[in-house]
Amino acid sequence: MEVRKILSALCYFSIFFAPFLLPVVVYFITNEYEVKRDAKAALLSHVFPVVLIPVFTLLYFYSIDSDSTAFYGFLLLVVISAIIIFIVIVWNIVKGIKALLN
Repeated sequence: MEVRKILSALCYFSIFFAPFLLPVVVYFITNEYEVKRDAKAALLSHVFPVVLIPVFTLLYFYSIDSDSTAFYGFLLLVVISAIIIFIVIVWNIVKGIKALLN
């Protein structure tokens, strides 16, 4: 297997063991365009779920002080975010397998 394929796949699979570190290191170390592109895409997909956490934490504290409809809205947003995070993880797995097979 080519090193390019392995690095690209590891950037996507790193969501399980080094979500931010590995794509950033690979992005700055490699000179190949395809690997840099995959590292950047993997980093963005790893950042997206992390951005949701503070947003929903703030919404949670807002819902505590409000009425029950705000709390149910918060629960709906948590379910939606869980679905989005699941989709992002599956997307990373699919992209990692595609990078290995190309």
